[in-house]
Amino acid sequence: MIYTVTLNPAIDYVVELNSAINTKGINRNISEEIQVGGKGVNFSTMLRNLGYESIATGFIAGFTGYGLEDGIKKNGLNCDFVFVDKGFTRINVKIKADSEMEINGNGPDISCEDMDKLYKKLDKITDGDVLVLSGSVPKSLSEYTYANILERYKDRNILSIVDTTGNNLLNTLKFFPFLIKPNVHELEDIFHNTIENDEKIVECAKKMQEMGARNVLVSMAGDGALLLDEKNHVHRMKSPTVTVINSVGAGDSMVAGFIAGYLNSGDFTQALKLSVMAGSATAFSKGIAEKVPMFS
Repeated sequence: MIYTVTLNPAIDYVVELNSAINTKGINRNISEEIQVGGKGVNFSTMLRNLGYESIATGFIAGFTGYGLEDGIKKNGLNCDFVFVDKGFTRINVKIKADSEMEINGNGPDISCEDMDKLYKKLDKITDGDVLVLSGSVPKSLSEYTYANILERYKDRNILSIVDTTGNNLLNTLKFFPFLIKPNVHELEDIFHNTIENDEKIVECAKKMQEMGARNVLVSMAGDGALLLDEKNHVHRMKSPTVTVINSVGAGDSMVAGFIAGYLNSGDFTQALKLSVMAGSATAFSKGIAEKVPMFS
């Protein structure tokens, strides 16, 4: 089974404006949509569209938490969330105009008792399962939260995937995650350096491997992705050239595509191909892509 963990899921309120963003007055939208979101939820959605069932878990709270859970179930996904007493599941506002803007909420307060409840759900994990840890960590939890989860299951033969940023990511590396997926800007933040070309990306990816990551998938927006695999082979694939409609969830779709591609074939080249195609398909769709073009 594949378990996707989103500690801070969200309801996304996505609006498209009829003009450039007016920062000093009223903005009128020409379309609006409510999407149940959070990186793990996006993973689960794309995995389902690629033929793989998963269980989405994490924390929800308040009336928005009930709404998010209801939306996930209506979308045909399996979920098993911990309901938290304090706070409410965040609402993120995604504005699409001449540029894209996001206003993200904070989310609920998570207690030690809430973490224990999550552990009880994750304790079902067994050899051969996939565990995806993704997204931001609520302010009420420490930057070692994802590392603590990996430590708890380090003796189980599972594939662990980590898609987060900063210290939340770096602290997990000593537990040798199967895959991490930083983007170029996140690598620049980690190494305090400007990355201008593929050679610099490979250099940074190798440093991440030296710190413990087995496979490093670097998303490069419209330029596709680069993978440094655990056999020290570099794989590079460009994205199709099409007008981008939506960037929300494209990186999540990329990770889901990689997981599905690897489970399908056990081959890193094929995994990268499906990864880039899944990410691109979502970038060319209004939400998480329902179909991903297949190719040889």
